[in-house]
Amino acid sequence: MKRILAWLAAINAIALIVLVFVYPHLMISPGPLVKAHAELATDCFACHRPWRGASAALCIDCHKPADIGLRTTLGVALPARPLKASFHQKLIEQDCMACHSDHLGPKLTQRSRKPFSHALLVADVQKACGTCHRPPDDRLHRKVNDDCSACHQQEAWKPATFDHERSFVLDRDHDVACDTCHVRNDYATYTCYGCHEHTLANVRAEHEEEGIRDFADCVECHRDPGVEPGKGSARGGNRSRGGGDRPERD
Repeated sequence: MKRILAWLAAINAIALIVLVFVYPHLMISPGPLVKAHAELATDCFACHRPWRGASAALCIDCHKPADIGLRTTLGVALPARPLKASFHQKLIEQDCMACHSDHLGPKLTQRSRKPFSHALLVADVQKACGTCHRPPDDRLHRKVNDDCSACHQQEAWKPATFDHERSFVLDRDHDVACDTCHVRNDYATYTCYGCHEHTLANVRAEHEEEGIRDFADCVECHRDPGVEPGKGSARGGNRSRGGGDRPERD
């Protein structure tokens, strides 16, 4: 009986090995190919090197980095897009598998692509988010120039790392362009000396009249323009990230 079971096991093993070589796309494939590469379903070596897996060099044989996003693999020009057509020309290395997986995988865990790592981009492109991403069209973002890293991380758009209301409430009278307070769109600093009575001389005179000598960081006391200092904004508890422009002192 044991001998019969041993023979059956050996026959099954041999059959499996033969099937792997005869029908590799059925036996070892992680899932069907994406639609664009469906014609390669039975030609594993179009993308894989024996015993070494998928090869970026084989991808580049068909998908020339200089043409990706601009032309098809047959050289036909693609329609122009409102954003930059392609960033593949700005990668520090051509590692296709770092982002792409052409096998769809099992339906329960199916993913069309891997998460993109911005670390693959050259440094100047990493900071130019607007070349690939369309800016949000809302009240706040319409006033912000292309400095996404001031509030967002490259790993994920949300959650944002900065809530303006925690540092200063943008009420109806302060719904202005960002560079009104953040000169030259430098969000690490701010100034209130540029509107109505907020001149250095007026602020100094008014505060010294009240016996206040330290008035360099306005939002330390004036976080909410609609609340009088001492009635809702505790001194020292609402300091802005990065601090403010420091007025000169006598």
